[in-house]
Amino acid sequence: MSSQPASRTADTRNTAGNSSKFELLLFQLGTAAGSEQRELFGINVFKVREIMVMPQLTKMVNAPAHVLGVANIRGQIITVIDLPAITGRTPAKGDGILLVTEFARTTQGFFVENVTEIVQVDWKHVLSAEGRGGELVTSIARLDGDAENSRLAQVLDVERILHDVMPDTADFGKPTGPKIQLPPGSVVLAADDSAMARGILEKGLNSLGVSFIMTHSGKEAWERLQSLAVQAKNEGKSVKDKVALLLTDLEMPEMDGFTLTRNVKADVQFSGIPVVVHSSLTGTANEAQVQSAGADAYIAKFHIDDLAATLREVLARR
Repeated sequence: MSSQPASRTADTRNTAGNSSKFELLLFQLGTAAGSEQRELFGINVFKVREIMVMPQLTKMVNAPAHVLGVANIRGQIITVIDLPAITGRTPAKGDGILLVTEFARTTQGFFVENVTEIVQVDWKHVLSAEGRGGELVTSIARLDGDAENSRLAQVLDVERILHDVMPDTADFGKPTGPKIQLPPGSVVLAADDSAMARGILEKGLNSLGVSFIMTHSGKEAWERLQSLAVQAKNEGKSVKDKVALLLTDLEMPEMDGFTLTRNVKADVQFSGIPVVVHSSLTGTANEAQVQSAGADAYIAKFHIDDLAATLREVLARR
C-alpha cells in the first residue's frame, strides 16, 4: 500500500457535517489472546490525514510505553503509537499500516495491522459503549444497520488513548483571567461521549467557577434540555433562565453535535440559548459546517484559556 493522502476523506469533509451519517475508516489490529477473530475498529475519517505503509522509525530514548518511535513524514517529525499493544491485540507479521491523524490540534501516527474500508453509518446505528466493558471505546457502530447479524465496529477513543500515552497533550491546567459569571440560577449544559473528555471538561469548568450539567451524548443533552424547558414553564420562567449555554462535542452516538445544534436552533422555545461546539475535529471545513448548523462558536479541545475566552464572548452576546 503506497503512501496516500486521505483523498477519499477530503472529499467527504465537505458534506459530512450536513448529513446524518458517521463516516468511519475501518481497520484491524490483530487477534486478542485466546482468539483467532480479528475485530473491526474505526476512527472518524475527519481525523485521518494520510494512510501509508509503516515507514522507518527512530526509537526515542526513554519514550513512553506504547510509543514505537518517531517518523519523518514530509519533513514533519511524528510520534507513532502502537494501537495493537494498547488494545491487547497481536498483529500479523509484516510491515503494517500507519494512520497519520490530526485532532485536538495535534498530529500523531497510529500503527494498525491493516485498513479495510471506509463506511457510512447512520448516527442512530452508532450506540454508546459506556458500561459495555470497553474503556478505550466510545461507541459501537452497527455497520449493516438494523440487520440482525450486523457487523460491529468499535470506535476507539483516540483522544483518551493519546492522553494516556502522552498526558501533556490533553490537560486544561489552570485558566488565566477571572471566573465566569453565569446569570443567577442558570447552568452550562454540556455533552461529550468520552469519559476522559468529560473529566477534563469538568475540571476546566470547575476551575472557571461555572455551574454545569454534564451529559454523555447529544441525545441525552437534547432530552435534558426538553426536561428543563418543562420545569421552567411550570415555574413561570423561560428555559433560557435555566440554561445559559449549550456546550457540545460533535462525535456522539445516537445524536451527533451537528444534529443537536440544529434541533436547538430550530426550536423557538430554545431561542436565545447559545451553542458552543467543543470538538477535537479541527480545521476550516469543520468550522464552516458548524456555522452552517447554526452554532454560535467553535472551539478546539483541550485549551482552557481558549474555552474561557469563547464562553465569555458568547455569554456577553447572550
